[in-house]
Formats: sequence, C-alpha cells, structure tokens
Amino acid sequence: MRRRTDPRAGRRSGPSTAPVAGSARRNGLRAARLGPRDVLHVGSAGLRSRPVRVVLSALGIAIGIATMIAVVGISASSQAQLLRQLDALGTNMLVAKAGEGMFSGQDVKLPKDAVGTVSRIEGVEKAGATGDLARSVRRSEKIPAAETGGIAVKAATEGMLDVLRGRAASGTWLNAANGRYPAVVLGHVAAERLGIDRPGRQVWIDDRYFTVVGILDPLPLAPEIERSALVGWDAAQRLLGFDGHPTAVYERSTDASVREVQRLLAPTIDPRNPQNVAVGDPSSALKAKAATEGAFSTLLLGLGGIALLVGGVGVANTMIISVLERRHEIGLRRSLGATRGQIRIQFVTESLMLSGLGGLAGVALGAAAVAAYATAGGLPWVVPPWAAAGGFAATLAIGTVAGLYPALRASRLSPTLALAAG
Repeated sequence: MRRRTDPRAGRRSGPSTAPVAGSARRNGLRAARLGPRDVLHVGSAGLRSRPVRVVLSALGIAIGIATMIAVVGISASSQAQLLRQLDALGTNMLVAKAGEGMFSGQDVKLPKDAVGTVSRIEGVEKAGATGDLARSVRRSEKIPAAETGGIAVKAATEGMLDVLRGRAASGTWLNAANGRYPAVVLGHVAAERLGIDRPGRQVWIDDRYFTVVGILDPLPLAPEIERSALVGWDAAQRLLGFDGHPTAVYERSTDASVREVQRLLAPTIDPRNPQNVAVGDPSSALKAKAATEGAFSTLLLGLGGIALLVGGVGVANTMIISVLERRHEIGLRRSLGATRGQIRIQFVTESLMLSGLGGLAGVALGAAAVAAYATAGGLPWVVPPWAAAGGFAATLAIGTVAGLYPALRASRLSPTLALAAG
C-alpha cells in the first residue's frame, strides 16, 4: 500500500516528530518579541509568588545601602553645620599673642597701645584685647585657693565681644560704667564650673567679691574666653594690679585684606621685635575639621560595602533556587517558543527588580537615619544626591551581576528535561 504524499510540501505526510519551537523555525516563523511591559510582567512573576523570600533577600541589599547612605549623610550634615558656624563666626578674625623672647626665652609683653596701632592697619575694622591676670576665681572665699577649676581671670576691653561676634546669654557685657567697678562677665564654661546660672551672683577674685553682670554664649573661635572670668580693663588695673599690657589682641578685617593684615600684624604691634609676636587664625581649626569631616567614615563605608556584597550573594542564591523550583515553567515556555534570550531577560529582570526594591528601601532607611541624627543633634539634614543615586546604581549593578549566572543556567535547560522534571 503506497503512502500518500503532499504535492505542495514535496514530502510524505504523517505525524510530526519535531518540537514546536523547531517546527516554527523551519516553517519560517519567528518567536514573539517581548515588549517592556511583557518583560516587567514575566520578570515580576517570581517576586509576586514568593513575597516573604523577596523581603528577606532584599533586606541584605537594603542594610548595605542604608549603612552607606547614613554614613555619608551624617558626615555631610556635620560638615554643613561646621560651614554654617564658619559663615556665622567669619574667617576674617586674627589673634596676635605675646610669644617668647628669641634670646631670653622669657615671655614678652605686647605694647600697651597695641589695640590702637592694630586698629590703624588698613583693612582692620575693629580690634580688642585681653590681658592675663595671675589671679584665681572661686565661688566664695571659703573654697581653697588651689581649687581654681581651670578658670582664668582676664582683663578685657569693651570692644572684645564685637570682635568675637559673641553675645551675652544673660545679663550684659562690660562697658564704660561697670568696667570700672568690681564686675565680672563669665564665659559659659566658667559659669558652669562655678555653678552660676544667672547674673547678680557674686564670685571671689583675689581678696574681694565681684558681681556677675553677664554670662556669655559659647564662642567656638575663642575657647580660651569660654573658660575665663572677664573684668573691665580699668577695674583690673585699679583693683587687681594689672599692668595694662595686653596678652592677646583680636582683630576683624575685611575678607579681602585678611592675608595682608596677617602679614602686617606682628611688625605693626612690635616693630623692633616682630618675631616675639605670634599671629594665629582661630578659624583654621574649624576649617580643618570641616575639610577632614568624614575621614573616619571610611571604615563604616567599607562595612556597608561588605553588607552590600553579602546582599548580592543572597540575591544570587535566591535566583538560583528560583530557577530550580521553576524548571517546569521554564520548560513550558521554551516548548511554546520562548528563546534562550527571552529566558535570560526574564531572570535578569527579576534579579534587577529584587535588587532595586532593596536599594529603594535602603535609600529610604539611610535618609531616615540621617534625619533622626540631625534632628537629635540640631544639625542640618543633608543627604548628598550623588550618594543616593550612586547607592541605587550600585544595587542595580549588583543585581545584574547576581542574576547573570542563574539566567544563563535557566536558558540552558532542555525543554524536554525541564518538563519531565516538573
């Protein structure tokens, strides 16, 4: 019995033994292309079916990114606070202090008219001075003289507070009236150590009581003033034996003339021995601190990076398990015409979405941690955009790398063996 042939095909008709995908290719058919919406749909299928596993896998990524964002944000917030202080306090203040004699090695004294001569330097806007007194200040005469609490006693000119851009937290500053009498203004550290919380109290200096007329706010550019008890220039000479020679001269100049004033300050104060005058920039410490803020954050950034890598390993492990559990699905899709490339895209997309969710959660957690720290410390809340963008980009890169091997493994599964295994 002769078997009939199909004249259009030029071959015998009968049951086909080729797989569907191979038959489609031999008949000139192409696999359907996946649009972006289709890619997102098939890529999120595994995530929707296993939400608990997704949360646990994304947690590692989130912790790593949150750590990195928090470290960078806290450092940036602290730096912004320092820069804000510098803007408020200014970087145009210089201090000239009496140094040691070059040959004698003994402390030298600045001229009595140092404030006046400094005020005449071009560019100087205001000047003031303090003079150290070999006296101690105590809460009362019953406290032993040796218990000074590290508080210095200084004479101060009336213009000192303006030069420092300071203000009295309570009470008033020294002026032409109270500066002639036994009145004293306390720096805020000195007031805390003496237990004085308001003006009107009295403290014991030398052999008499002085009335506290003011307590100062903190002075970051002049910590020595914060730990001092300040009396008027005239009162110090008349009551405490002050010789009138200033120990330190403070000046404010225009921003454009700071460097020139710094060069002229020593020879102006002591033309004969300018080497005996030490000129300093109080704001340099804050500048250096602002510049180096975050230098010690490198270790924490490294720990955050390690946590991020561990999270990436967790994502890769999750994707491999997902491939093993979904072999039947993979085999079915391959039998229906899905190409290896489409399978790879599906699992890489799933890995990217998993890492992206962890990255978004990490950025949010890190920003929240910075906000909490800034609020508690009274700092400005700063999260650099590059840190958030860079951290999220890092999660996508790790997600891509973590999903490559599972995606390749899934695309290489034989449709027949995958269906048989399912």
